[in-house]
Amino acid sequence: MDLDTLRHANFKLLDDAVTDWSTLVRHLEDLKKDADNGLHKAANKADWAGVNAQVSKEFIGKTAGEFADAHTQATTIRDILRDTQGELKEYHRLLTEAIERGEKKGIKVVSGNGRFTVSANDSQGDGSDKSSTPGQAEIDALRDEIQGILDKATESDTTANTVLHAIVDQSKLGFSGASYKNRDAAVAAVKEADELAKLARKDPEDLTVADFDKLNAGLKKYANDELFAERFATDLGPKKTLEFWAGINDPNRGNWELGHKRLNQFDDLQRNLGLTLAHASQSDSAAMTEWKRTMIDIGDKPLYGNHGGPMGFQVMSNLMRTGDYDDKFLNDYGTKLMETERKLTGNGRHGNAAWQHLGMDPWLNRIGEDSGSDPLTGFLKGLSNSPDAATDFFNQQYISKDNPDDPFERDTDGNGKKGKVSLSNFQYLFEERDWPKETDSHGDDLNTGKNNLALALEAAATGHPAGEMPTADTPPHNADQAKLVESIIHAVSENPSRLTKSSYMSDTMGQIAAEYMPDINRQLHAGSNAESNLFPIAGSAAAPSERDLTRFLYTVARNPEGYAAINLGQHSYTTSLMEYHFKHPESYAADPSYPQSESLKQGIVDIAKTAGQIEGIIGAGRAYENEVQGAEADAKYNAAIDAAGSWGGTAVGIGIGMATEPLTGPGGAIVGDMVGTAADEIIGSITEGAKKDSSGDVIYRNGVDFEDTKASTYTMVEEAAKKASTQAGHRYPLIEAAVATSAESGFDSARTKIHDYLDGEGIPRQLDTED
Repeated sequence: MDLDTLRHANFKLLDDAVTDWSTLVRHLEDLKKDADNGLHKAANKADWAGVNAQVSKEFIGKTAGEFADAHTQATTIRDILRDTQGELKEYHRLLTEAIERGEKKGIKVVSGNGRFTVSANDSQGDGSDKSSTPGQAEIDALRDEIQGILDKATESDTTANTVLHAIVDQSKLGFSGASYKNRDAAVAAVKEADELAKLARKDPEDLTVADFDKLNAGLKKYANDELFAERFATDLGPKKTLEFWAGINDPNRGNWELGHKRLNQFDDLQRNLGLTLAHASQSDSAAMTEWKRTMIDIGDKPLYGNHGGPMGFQVMSNLMRTGDYDDKFLNDYGTKLMETERKLTGNGRHGNAAWQHLGMDPWLNRIGEDSGSDPLTGFLKGLSNSPDAATDFFNQQYISKDNPDDPFERDTDGNGKKGKVSLSNFQYLFEERDWPKETDSHGDDLNTGKNNLALALEAAATGHPAGEMPTADTPPHNADQAKLVESIIHAVSENPSRLTKSSYMSDTMGQIAAEYMPDINRQLHAGSNAESNLFPIAGSAAAPSERDLTRFLYTVARNPEGYAAINLGQHSYTTSLMEYHFKHPESYAADPSYPQSESLKQGIVDIAKTAGQIEGIIGAGRAYENEVQGAEADAKYNAAIDAAGSWGGTAVGIGIGMATEPLTGPGGAIVGDMVGTAADEIIGSITEGAKKDSSGDVIYRNGVDFEDTKASTYTMVEEAAKKASTQAGHRYPLIEAAVATSAESGFDSARTKIHDYLDGEGIPRQLDTED
């Protein structure tokens, strides 16, 4: 900024801009409140189905979120403008006073062509001090003072311009969520990003312990700052990002002292760097768009070109283990990653030796025990944090049956003759892939890759990050999610060893089943065309066959954690569903000619019977393991149920997909705060071990014997009906009395399903002796 610009500045336009932005902020605040309290909440309360449930609710939710982001961005811009306005006015005042003070001392300031000179007046005017002539020191001091004011004004102006452009550039469509109270905070973030990127660009051999500490601390402080993240990532660049992380982990390239003194902090740096890059990926700036394109392009290339090194995918995937990366970036990255997998495995015909860790390879992962050499392990962990991207990835085709090099054949028509089949990414990874082998420090197999596969499947199937419970904002299941769940269930049913040989994945499968209880109940409920009213579902319903469901539930239940998740999910869903129907007896008409009370009774006993079937199926899976392992297995099952009490004590989201007031909240999930409700009491009765009712009778037994499970089932379902009707405010003794018999009938019918569908394999002897 030159002297004349600041000296003769007209601040009216800047004042008007601040005023206009302040007005806009007030209006957007009102719009944000209206969108959230009116538009969003009204949409969430609406009992929509079909396309409206799948599309409109989600669209309205995102639109309401855009108003919030618009308000945030407008507030940030207003605050930066106001901050800059105040500073420039202050520098204008200081400049004017300095010039006037110089004139009184006989010093003149002349400006032109962007420059200025300071010198003594040739003939002092009336306003000058005639008693003395200014010395060179005074002239130089005024020159330096003026230059200092101009430098500060220039910095204020240019940094405001930089950060305002950076904030606006974050999102091509919509608004950025970056929030800063003043210009200095935004400038500090940009400055820190530039400095840290400069450090990370150093040759890893030259990176000192002090450099490492500064990087780690800075990335931790600013990891969630969108402006910082984008600036850091684009300053560093995709190739340098890979070279930085690979270099410090490679003993042949990194600083020995760094590895010796800071190795125990490499995991923190990996987390902080991953979070930073995840936030950066959400930016739509031109520079970040190019960063993402280039990162994918170099993914299948050796990092050091002709000198070898790990592939780009092997490095970058390990930085995806933390944070929520941009969905489109994940989709494009996953497509190229699987293309590379096909090339390196002959379309899946053999294992991937290129991604098998060898003794001299750098240890690219510091979070957990696996080496990070298999990029799918880290990428799948990243997908577990990004549900939409995960759903899209698993449903993508891995290979087509029309591909002449397709190596996969199956019995496609049941006649024993095999033919080519197309496989999705899910089918390839879950059913066919030969996962690279690694062992831990004790020599035991590491299964991190398939564990991360399970986590990514949970996110893909449920619509929320793995390890979390659904919330009121979790949308109903969509068609792609339902399709994936059908594939999961069929894959386990078709070949149960796919799960039993990797039983550590069963806890996730159990959680998926728990969140698809409405769908499971619908499919197992026979003889009625009114499932939509008896088992309401918002969004798209998964519709696996009865055979697949039976085999899937039985197989998952052979694992204690899988059994616990299904057990608690079923009891929670059944109790909440009964409570709803007791409160709304008109919602289900078993037959138009039936009186309402008869329809209600028929609906409740049908719910009880289906619950009994599910408990019978999973009880048989548990009984088989008890026969094989004895008391040791029973102890594991009881421990798993107790441990599941941390999430099982609340019914949040177990009925995801149910969209009926007042049972559900936004998104179709059962409303969150259900402490003290019927479902909560029932779950507490299970998770806290053997319980007694008011007469002292045990109402739930975690016993080895299959008959104990049967007795506990119909007792608990009867108890659920009692608590549900009480919670609804009206008892129905005749209905409650019929529930136990119906649940017992459903439990017994599970025997038939198991015999029909398990092909005589793995059936508990207790079932055989009862036939």
